[in-house]
Amino acid sequence: MIYLKLFLTFFEIGAVSFGGGYGMISLIREIVLANAWMTENDFVNFIAVAESTPGPIAVNMATFIGTSQGGVLGALAATLGVVLPSFIIILLIAALIGNLLKFAGVQAFLSGVRPCIVALILGTAVTLGLGTLFGLETLGGGLAADGKAIAIFVLLCGVGFVFKRLLKKSPSPILMILLSAGLGVLLYGI
Repeated sequence: MIYLKLFLTFFEIGAVSFGGGYGMISLIREIVLANAWMTENDFVNFIAVAESTPGPIAVNMATFIGTSQGGVLGALAATLGVVLPSFIIILLIAALIGNLLKFAGVQAFLSGVRPCIVALILGTAVTLGLGTLFGLETLGGGLAADGKAIAIFVLLCGVGFVFKRLLKKSPSPILMILLSAGLGVLLYGI
């Protein structure tokens, strides 16, 4: 029964993932590929769509993956699964927050989790970057550089650098998404 599997899978992801949606991407990727729910390329495309649509990326990813596997009911099951653990945890923390942060054990736990979250996000970024730009799917796999993707990446990095250097601020994420979409249409065609 795909609906129960989607709910339980995303409930597990929501329960064990720290660091928000970006921290969840590596776990979602691992599970989605292990269940053969989509290919690596489809997953990267889903991330791009989930990132550019309103709402948290983890909820968007769960909704899109649920829809691809079980239609509207699959989307509902996956979305409920990924949101429910956070909802329960937030309710508990909100009730206990004043007393909870006083404990050294809680502070130590949070201090230990922070580097893990950074490593998960960085690992996912490197994996997706190597796959998208150079076609590297596995360590033993061959390279198939995508010159157009590399050109878009370099141009976006250049835009970010110019904004930081001249305007002393980061460019708007919306501007960067629109710019990359326009470059994609220009370089890859419709």
